[in-house]
Amino acid sequence: MTGLEPRPWIKKLDVYVGGKSQVEGSGKAVKLSSNESALGPSPMAVQAYLAEAKTLHRYPDASYHDLRAALSEKYDIEPEQIICGIGSDEILKLACRAYLAPGDEVIFSRHSFMMYPIAAKSFGGVPVEVDDTDYTTNVDNIIKAVTDRTRIIFLANPNNPTGTYIPAAEVERLWRNIPGDILLVLDSAYAEFVTAEDYQAGIALVQKSRNVLMTRTFSKLYGLAALRLGWGYACPEIATILDSIRDPFNVPSVTQVAGVAALKDVEFEDAARAHNRASLDFLTTELKKMGLEPIPSVTNFILIRFPGNGDKSAEAANDFLLKRGYILRWLPQSGLGSYLRLTIGTSAQNREVIRLLKEFLEQ
Repeated sequence: MTGLEPRPWIKKLDVYVGGKSQVEGSGKAVKLSSNESALGPSPMAVQAYLAEAKTLHRYPDASYHDLRAALSEKYDIEPEQIICGIGSDEILKLACRAYLAPGDEVIFSRHSFMMYPIAAKSFGGVPVEVDDTDYTTNVDNIIKAVTDRTRIIFLANPNNPTGTYIPAAEVERLWRNIPGDILLVLDSAYAEFVTAEDYQAGIALVQKSRNVLMTRTFSKLYGLAALRLGWGYACPEIATILDSIRDPFNVPSVTQVAGVAALKDVEFEDAARAHNRASLDFLTTELKKMGLEPIPSVTNFILIRFPGNGDKSAEAANDFLLKRGYILRWLPQSGLGSYLRLTIGTSAQNREVIRLLKEFLEQ
């Protein structure tokens, strides 16, 4: 007997590796590797979480009525078309589970979220990576890659890890040039940070389509990464399908109430956005002064290009920073070995990482 064998594609799965959170021997490290909130969670969300802890013996609301209602009110969308999950990652996987068969193709851009090929391969799908242009999604390349086996297109907008975006007109052009039996997933995890007037997160496109799913997260602007709360918005048909295959109690009660409170904490939202805008300007200016190349970002992180190899490479800079307790994200596995991704931190952390980078380049 050979024993149990998993489906053949499961053996070939890559494991998603999150940003490093500890540095051996450096004491408490400053983690700027995972695009987490610089200001922490909303105080109102923390209070709601602590209060709800008294009811841990109760099952959560399986329909997350209050959370759906709060999202519906904030974004003026239909509550029955909202799907909530354990982070937006779960919703991406629900989409693959619902619409992929073994051998079906899933398209995504080069230098985008590492979960896309993992989610696709988890259900026997075939990942199809297309070239981007200047670290930005190229719509024409996606359209050219479509075949009769294409079932899902993942579009991170803004994109992670590059921080770039494409305008709403380009997203709609993509949608209009793909068959209606392909699901277009708009991963808008960083939408709350974008100030560009030509950007849209995807709500308007969902409302005039039958094959678009927008996903969002509470992990970034709202600072609830530990609670793993994401949500999606789609037409009634897609929303019903995804809702039918999720686990019945997938979003814990404490997570639901914290999410509702975070949505209502407008003062915290405004402060987080203001801090992000000011920090982006400061960091971009200082990095350019040093001769480094920051990719223009609309998010809460910056991808920084380092010159060449050797003692001034991204890898060398990463080692230098780690030894001093600062954790950024080096991404050779994404084809970005010459880059570090810097999450925006507190004002003090931002100043210190700039000081350390100057020290590294001058040594």
